[in-house]
Amino acid sequence: MSNEIPASVVAHLMQHDAFSQWLGIKIIEIKEGYSKIEMVLRQEMTNGFSVAHGGIIFSFADSALAFACNNRNNLSLALECNISFLKQVNVGDTLIAEATEIHNGKSTGVYSISITNQNQKQVALFKGTCFRTGKNLV
Repeated sequence: MSNEIPASVVAHLMQHDAFSQWLGIKIIEIKEGYSKIEMVLRQEMTNGFSVAHGGIIFSFADSALAFACNNRNNLSLALECNISFLKQVNVGDTLIAEATEIHNGKSTGVYSISITNQNQKQVALFKGTCFRTGKNLV
């Protein structure tokens, strides 16, 4: 498969994903079963301690999962996800999420998503399992 299909699927997803747009996600790299994205943490994304709200980091990683597991044009939905928060994230930090495929099965896929900051320090580790519906997205 050329990189044309993964890129067009992710472009379609981004066009229709209002939350990823609100997060300010930028696509860095897309290839089959893989995605790399970035975003900058804004003030409205913080919690009562003035650091990144965990839900924001989870959502950012979840978007990387969606872009990686759907980019073969097989509609895939998250079944289970978990995250470990390793370092605090502050306003103005640039986050990079890199989703790597661990397993690509007919009905499921498993992905590891590493989230790093602008200093290449890992701030979170996310693992997601998806269910493949067999339906096309585009």
